[in-house]
Amino acid sequence: MRLHRNLVFAVIDALDLIFNEKQYADKVIEKVLRLDKRWGARDRGFIAETTYDIVRWKRLYTTIAEVNEPFSRPNLFRIFAVWCVLRGIRLPDWKQLEETPERRIKGRFDELSKIRKYRESIPDWLDELGEKALGDTLWTKEIKALNKRADVILRTNTLKIDLAGLQGVLAAEEVETEVLKGYPDALILKERKNVFTTEAFKKGYFEVQDASSQLVAPYLDVQPGQRVVDACAGAGGKTLHLASLMQNKGQLIALDIYESKLKKLKLRARRNGVHNVENRVIDSNKVIKKLHNSADRVLLDAPCSGLGVIRRNPDTKWKLEPEFIERIKQVQQEILQNYSKMVKTGGKMVYATCSVLPEENSQQVQTFLSSEAGQSFKLVKEQNIYASEHGFDGFYMAQMVKN
Repeated sequence: MRLHRNLVFAVIDALDLIFNEKQYADKVIEKVLRLDKRWGARDRGFIAETTYDIVRWKRLYTTIAEVNEPFSRPNLFRIFAVWCVLRGIRLPDWKQLEETPERRIKGRFDELSKIRKYRESIPDWLDELGEKALGDTLWTKEIKALNKRADVILRTNTLKIDLAGLQGVLAAEEVETEVLKGYPDALILKERKNVFTTEAFKKGYFEVQDASSQLVAPYLDVQPGQRVVDACAGAGGKTLHLASLMQNKGQLIALDIYESKLKKLKLRARRNGVHNVENRVIDSNKVIKKLHNSADRVLLDAPCSGLGVIRRNPDTKWKLEPEFIERIKQVQQEILQNYSKMVKTGGKMVYATCSVLPEENSQQVQTFLSSEAGQSFKLVKEQNIYASEHGFDGFYMAQMVKN
């Protein structure tokens, strides 16, 4: 691989914003990629993938480079040099990369790779928490799997097209895909491409959604004609999936505390040809009270640590703090206690997170079931989805029925 100065400098600029300015990696990448319209798909891919890779292995690379935050520009180039050496990329004769100790870098990598917290590039507290929660064996496998780059998975919008039809349409646009066994609406890209520029996307034939995430909506067991509430809808990935499973029939109420996210859902619903969604902002307790004992199905896709999706959000490892997990656990339990009141007798509720920690998952469900609010509910089934077992994001789902 031949390194191009303008692309490498773009990576350095991105790392400065992410590491020193504490900006979110995905937003930074979007911003940086707009700097030069002449960059082609390969150039843009190099910037995005290199930046994400260095963010993912931040602790390992910075330890090898012997640099500490805040990182000066020369320090960022030292980190970049470590990335190059460990990938066998020949260093160009640039002033910024002079006197890179290649042999020492490789030797230090061999030493640190024997220690999990360095090998998997995670903070001490997170390594300790993961081992305590899942045990040494499972945590070692899980964090390794969560550090792998995420595949691009598409979910067929069955309101407009079937799986085979979508695969054919994409192939005509030179986007090659494979069917995923066990995921009826999913296609996986054989090669990473920007699918958002395709006519198939513009026509609403698919959404980008991880395979594990595609398991959540079917877990709610919705039927056409029902009243369904997606209580933490966000921008609506699972809402749209629910709409397709309901065949656009019945009432699907999307709730969220952020109006901006529901506005995005409105645009996505229009593109998807979804007509049965009604957006409601949770701006007071009255919004929930009006729905008490009225819903056939309620989905609680609760806010969480996001540990199950750090493959696609690697900067989460550096932004997450132990205090946040404690705070979010309180929020999760409040959601279970309050939003469960929307389920009518005989109705079903699914509590889901994109975390792999039992304290956010099964333990939250047990706490709810043993409370006064949860006494009328019964746990029907639950599932831990581990990246190390399934190959995709980590998730948890629990289905409960109100007796």
